[in-house]
Amino acid sequence: MLTPLGRLDKYAASENIFNRQMVARSLLDTLKEVSDDERDCIAVLERISRLADDSEPTVRAELMEQVPHIAMFCQENRPSIPYAFSKYLLPIVVRYLADQNNQVRKTSQAALLVLLEQELIERYDVETKVCPVLIDLTAPDSNDDVKTEAVAIMCKMASMVGKDITERLVLPRFCEMCCDCRMFHVRKVCAANFGDICSVVGQQATEEMLLPRFFQLCSDNVWGVRKACAECFMAVSCATSQEVRRTKLSTLFINLISDPSRWVRQAAFQSLGPFISTFANPSSSGQYFKEEDGKNPEDCGSAQENSEQVRTTEDVTTDEDPNRTEDLASYSDDSDDFATKLENVMEDQNALSNNSKRESDFQTESSFHCTLPSESCGEMADENEQSSHCCTTDLQEAGLNSQETSLSEQELYNSFHFWRTPLPEIDIDYELQQTSDIKLDREIQELTMPVSPSIPMATRKELEEMIENLEPHIDDPDVKAQVEVLSAALRASSLDPQEETMASVGKGTDSQTELTINDQQSFKPILGDIVPLIGDTVESMDSTLHYIHNDSDLSTNSSFSPEEERKSKVQDVVPQALLDQYLSMTDPSRAQTVDTEIAKHCAYSLPGVALTLGRQNWHCLKDTYETLASDMQWKVRRTLAFSIHELAVILGDQLTAGDLVPVFNGFLKDLDEVRIGVLKHLHDFLKLLHVDKRREYLYQLQEFLVTDNSRNWRFRAELAEQLILLLDLYSARDIYDYLRPIAFSLCADKVSSVRWISYKLVSEMVKKLYMASTPTFVVDLMNELVEKFCRCHKWSGRQTFVFICQTISEDDCLPMDQFAVHLLPHLLHLASDKVPNVRVLLAKTLKQTLLEKEYFLNSANSHQEAVEQTIMALQMDGDSDVKYFASIHPASTKIADDAMSTASSTY
Repeated sequence: MLTPLGRLDKYAASENIFNRQMVARSLLDTLKEVSDDERDCIAVLERISRLADDSEPTVRAELMEQVPHIAMFCQENRPSIPYAFSKYLLPIVVRYLADQNNQVRKTSQAALLVLLEQELIERYDVETKVCPVLIDLTAPDSNDDVKTEAVAIMCKMASMVGKDITERLVLPRFCEMCCDCRMFHVRKVCAANFGDICSVVGQQATEEMLLPRFFQLCSDNVWGVRKACAECFMAVSCATSQEVRRTKLSTLFINLISDPSRWVRQAAFQSLGPFISTFANPSSSGQYFKEEDGKNPEDCGSAQENSEQVRTTEDVTTDEDPNRTEDLASYSDDSDDFATKLENVMEDQNALSNNSKRESDFQTESSFHCTLPSESCGEMADENEQSSHCCTTDLQEAGLNSQETSLSEQELYNSFHFWRTPLPEIDIDYELQQTSDIKLDREIQELTMPVSPSIPMATRKELEEMIENLEPHIDDPDVKAQVEVLSAALRASSLDPQEETMASVGKGTDSQTELTINDQQSFKPILGDIVPLIGDTVESMDSTLHYIHNDSDLSTNSSFSPEEERKSKVQDVVPQALLDQYLSMTDPSRAQTVDTEIAKHCAYSLPGVALTLGRQNWHCLKDTYETLASDMQWKVRRTLAFSIHELAVILGDQLTAGDLVPVFNGFLKDLDEVRIGVLKHLHDFLKLLHVDKRREYLYQLQEFLVTDNSRNWRFRAELAEQLILLLDLYSARDIYDYLRPIAFSLCADKVSSVRWISYKLVSEMVKKLYMASTPTFVVDLMNELVEKFCRCHKWSGRQTFVFICQTISEDDCLPMDQFAVHLLPHLLHLASDKVPNVRVLLAKTLKQTLLEKEYFLNSANSHQEAVEQTIMALQMDGDSDVKYFASIHPASTKIADDAMSTASSTY
């Protein structure tokens, strides 16, 4: 009979490829057989080295698959075979990295990463044997495929070998590979792993050596490289300082968002939310919920880095059409800037009768860029709410660039200053028209009188600059219209302010000041947007800010002043350009030009963005959140539903009650796919609400029993799980009045999994009511259990009663003396039930649960005797299963193991 070594030698020299493959597979077993003899172990390892020279790639690949297992064995038996791995195995792994066969290379790369991960390679070997080979493989004259794979291995092993080796040996070559002019595949691999390298080498090396390369990769002429940069942007941002992040990376990211390639824009918008989250400051986004707890906010740590969602997309080999449709965002920004520059001019001029029509057209176009998506607005029946969205959205860019103006709050306050929906064009009598003209002139006079005469010189200069900036885009019709309005405003601002004011009081005597009804309709929207934007500083709004949704009450019941409204989209946590791009993700045009699921990505990262901005800047996201909550795609609403409880923690009790509760109520009436998100975290959300507000949802819990698909039993199972948690939030009266009927309904569900959870629910309900100050609730509950289930005409109902009693007893939800008085007599009565399934479960419960309780073991009482007599009767039962479970010792079986066999059918 051949020895292990003899058998190894025989088959290793075979001409049959299959035999040599079998030798490679059996190397570990052979090594274990000879592990007691050090010389035999060394002999096996030497034969492994010879086998590594096999000409057949499949043999070499099979050998390499066994190397990690052999290395682990050598590590465990290190005293007997020291340095075995370093001397015999590691050279094979390193050599195979440059093998001619692709399968062998891939196998060796995977083996190397496993060995590094398991820390089986000594640090010295990494520096002297692994890294030099990888550096040689990435030399300029190396094979293209090998070079690409070697770069990928270098990047993946960086986190395993640590900062020192990476910075000394890997980083210089990595920077060279980022500038590989010949192979874009190499640059793409570098871009894809850039974030990992940055996280290993730290902030200083990232900013000094890596960031210049990253800027080059972000402007690479191959869109796949730029897309990879966009995908790893958050990881790169985490490795830089706040200053670099704000001054350099934010500008770079804006370029990626406006990239000519649609695939790059997709990746950039998906990374936008995670990138914004890296601006989070723990001191400004403390995680206290109650407003009065703000004195000692808890540190929330860094931003929600887990909010990053990497969406892999297959590379498209075909080139994109360079003549793509231009992104609307570039013109949207121009429109916002123009509205800001124009606001100060409008305070000094009234004579716009010749240009009012063109201004009306421009205002319509400008508002188009900054209103909410049409699909969301279409779902809102209230036009006033829609117009409120338009007003607050227009304030995004304008608040940053508004000129300093000394206007008192009282002088600015006027219902005319707010956005109004244009009135329909109708024929009107001359007298009514004249009256309207007079009224409008008075309002214009109130608006223009307090303005300082020193403003026109500054505004004229700004208008000239705006015209110069827009001239390169004059071919675009929208830009041309803006230039025309700017020119008109420039001409009007040249008039003396006092003359304009006196002319406006002339009540129509001068033709230049006469405004028709159509002119008024065009003029109102412009003034409505301009006046609230006037401001002197940029401050964060108070968290108790309320938004007006009914402009009919603006003149008397306005809950916020123009001073507050002008700040609506302004914050100083994140660069405003990034926030504006994030808010634009709800624009319908984005879905057409970027990604059809862009709104879903916006919803996914919204809690992270909200945490970054802090609750004091929630007003910046409020309109966007409402738009997403009414999005036509249920996947978008589902994403929000799953995270609304987290957002509530971020915003605090006041904002949650005002802004999230209405959205939460809408989700409760949505599709099941959306409702499940709310249901899974129902307890987490309701516990954050005030007690009175929380009680309002007691009436709606019953609605969760109704689903679009009756087979959706997991929905009802989740409801039962949540009701168990909700027991701690409500009083005994509320539990008995509202939760009890739902629990009983779930106990009679068609699906056994739902019923099992419901038994636990009822037992916890009994425990909660027993601990209440009023004992009548638990007594009434147990009486109803007896009436509804124990005396049920269906055997499944009687079986449910036994299950509930078993759960109450096992979990000690009720003292045994109370259990014996209220439930035990009815339970024992089921010993004469005509259905064997009921008697089987009764035998299990009595023998394995009740008789194990101290109450029935140590105290002689009538209840103990009744239980023993019932068990004796069951031992004489005609059914063999009943006899078996009434006779066996409790320790020989577990009730949970075969209780399911006695349950009714699943459906």
